[in-house]
Amino acid sequence: MILKTLLSWLDKSPRSVLLWVAAACVAMLAFGQYLQHSLGIEPCPMCIVQRYAVVLVAVVAGLAGASGKKGMHLGGAVLLLPSAGFGAYVAARQSWLQWYPPEVVSCGRDFYGMIETFPLQRAIPMIFKGSGDCSKIDWSFLGGSIANWAFLSFSVFFLLGLLLIARKFRR
Repeated sequence: MILKTLLSWLDKSPRSVLLWVAAACVAMLAFGQYLQHSLGIEPCPMCIVQRYAVVLVAVVAGLAGASGKKGMHLGGAVLLLPSAGFGAYVAARQSWLQWYPPEVVSCGRDFYGMIETFPLQRAIPMIFKGSGDCSKIDWSFLGGSIANWAFLSFSVFFLLGLLLIARKFRR
């Protein structure tokens, strides 16, 4: 019943689905800023990469949803897959680090410090390697950490992108 309702909503307005995805991303970014600036929770390198993925998903979904052309809706849904998939991968990796923290915990540099100090080909692997900060759970809601909720959000965005594409080929 829920899937049938979701599919009928996708059939009627793929534009509104994309705009809702963009709005959800803006809300996620605003909440991240609240956590950082009001509660003092500093983001780790993986959190920063997830923020960039959220920005990418928001831009893709927002631009595609703002267009009235059906081709743009399909293109946006296609571009939503790799951006949401990348975000889900990083969030899943961070969740793994939180569930199974490394034995040697070390505080790593922040994202900007890595980019300024090392060449890009060395900085990118360092970001995804994760440090002690990435395995630390600073905040949770209903038993899920920020990384867990980010993974769930990226997975929903990915699924919505797939459903929008399937809707186009189902016709």
